[in-house]
Amino acid sequence: MPGKRKIWHWLIVALLSVIWGTSYILMKKGLESFSTFQIGSLRIIITFICLLPVAIRNLPKLNRSNILSIAIIGFFGSGIPAFLFPLAQTRIDSSLAGMLNTLSPVFTLVIGIIFYNQKVIKSQIAGVFLGLAGAIGLLYSGSFTFNYYGLFVVLATILYGISSNEVSKIQGINGLQLTSLAFFILSPFAIAVFLLTDIGAATETEDWLQNLGYISILSIFGSALALALFYLLIQDTSPVFASMITYFVPIVATLWGIADGEHFTSSMFISVLLILGGVYLINRPGLLRNVKKILGK
Repeated sequence: MPGKRKIWHWLIVALLSVIWGTSYILMKKGLESFSTFQIGSLRIIITFICLLPVAIRNLPKLNRSNILSIAIIGFFGSGIPAFLFPLAQTRIDSSLAGMLNTLSPVFTLVIGIIFYNQKVIKSQIAGVFLGLAGAIGLLYSGSFTFNYYGLFVVLATILYGISSNEVSKIQGINGLQLTSLAFFILSPFAIAVFLLTDIGAATETEDWLQNLGYISILSIFGSALALALFYLLIQDTSPVFASMITYFVPIVATLWGIADGEHFTSSMFISVLLILGGVYLINRPGLLRNVKKILGK
C-alpha cells in the first residue's frame, strides 16, 4: 500500500465529495413520493442492474475465502445504510444528515482498533472524543432533548466503519468488481423488500416519475460509480485516507440544503468543526507530538 498520495487519489476524493454531498438532497426529493423502504430497495436494485454484466463476468472470483467479507461489505457498506439514511431524513434535514456522516472516519478508526488490530496513538483517541462531542452537538435540539432520528445516521457511519476496514482485506478484486459482487449478493433481499411495499401508493403521488429519476441518479452515481471508486481508493491507500472525503461532503450537502430552504445555525457550524477537527487528528496522528516538540523548544 503506497505511502505517497497521487494526484488521482485527490481527484477521486474531490469527485466523491460532490457525488455523496449531493446524495442527501436526492434522497429528500425521493421521499416526496417513495417510502424509506422503497428508496432503499430501489437504490440497491437499480445499482444491481447497472453492474449486473460486471458481476456475471466476475462470479468466478466469488469463493469461500472472500464471500463473507464481500457480504459484510455489501450489507454494512451499502445495504443497511440505504434504508437508514432516508429513514433519518423523514425527520431531519438533508444537510444535517450530511454533517453527521462526517463521523465515518471516527468509527473507521474505532472499528479498526477493536476488530482489525489497527494501531492507535493518543492523538487519534483525542480525535475520536472530539468527533463524538461534535456529533452530540449536532443531535442536540434544545430543551435537553436529542433528535433521535439522527442516530440512524450515526448507526450508518458505524456500519461504514466496519465495511471500510473489511474492504482493505480484499485481494485480487478491484473496486468495480467488488461493488458489483456486493450488490449481486444484496439484490435478492432488496427485491423482496420492494415487493412487500405499497408500490401503487407511490405511483399515485405527484411527480413520482421525476422523483424516481432522482433515485436513479442516486443509484447510478451515488452507489454504482461512487462505491467502485471508493473501494479502489481504499485498496490503493487506506480506509482512513479514503474517509477524508468526509471533510468535504458536509459542505456540498449544506449548500444543497440551503438552496432548498433548510436552515443552518452557528451551533451546527461549531459542531461540524469539532467533528472535522477530530477527523484531522485521526488522519494526522503525529500532529500533537510535533506541537509538543515545538512548544518544548
